Amino acid sequence: MSWEHIKERLRQYYVLTRLNKPIGIFLLLWPTLWALWIAGAGRPDALVVFVFVSGVVLMRSAGCVINDYADRGFDPHVMRTQSRPLATGAVAPREALTLFVTLCLVAFALVLLMNWLTVALSLGGALLAAVYPFMKRYTHLPQVVLGMAFGWAVPMAFAAQTGAVPKVAWLLYVTTVLWAVAYDTMYAMVDRDDDLKIGVKSTAILFGDADRLIIGLLQAMMLVALVLVGDLAELGTLYSVGLAVAALLAIYQQYLIRDRAPAACFAAFLNNNWLGAAVFVGLAADYWSRI
Repeated sequence: MSWEHIKERLRQYYVLTRLNKPIGIFLLLWPTLWALWIAGAGRPDALVVFVFVSGVVLMRSAGCVINDYADRGFDPHVMRTQSRPLATGAVAPREALTLFVTLCLVAFALVLLMNWLTVALSLGGALLAAVYPFMKRYTHLPQVVLGMAFGWAVPMAFAAQTGAVPKVAWLLYVTTVLWAVAYDTMYAMVDRDDDLKIGVKSTAILFGDADRLIIGLLQAMMLVALVLVGDLAELGTLYSVGLAVAALLAIYQQYLIRDRAPAACFAAFLNNNWLGAAVFVGLAADYWSRI
């Protein structure tokens, strides 16, 4: 096996895991960091942070692999996904499954450094990550399952940092699910026409002409939930400033999707990275101001 062949395989795996498109890592990372900073009262354990940040990268990558494996029959028919390695045949299905299992095992090995409550919770997270890609065949709510999978790091983070999962953790989990359904519906709006043709289900299809309104309601509920999280965690003014910036970004996203143009909907989806960052910066700054 030549070095050129090895480099090409690695390049295909890099694309398959979507490490070249890190937006998914950021959208999974922000709620994880929210949870770690609240659970650690602004000073989370360094090992816990390392394990969870590494786990975010590994499990997001694994999720992309199993998603493309599940969609390998659909992706060649959707303009945005036609060039994915499984869709083009550059990576074989068996290779993809091997890569998925390997990534999950490495992530699980890291979790074993945590307490047993965290380890037990990780099994639920792995199950959600594995079943999500297949949901679009059976329900118009795959975005809800995605939110449940993306948010599962929240109770795990509290378990790892404190040994328990308090009420604020579950409220933050619900917050994350609401946010994920909103931004992934924007993402699904990009592919709505293609999905209708090939029979793939999504909230964008389910919501129809009410998509913008429902996304707005989800964003409003998410922001209200974040206010309640702040009350429970006794966060102050700087956190509120972060939420205000997040609210302005949500309004901007509504502006972007006003005509439902695919490119603008995708831009709105990407903008959620800054919304998540605004909440974290406000949260972290609030704790830092107390030192």
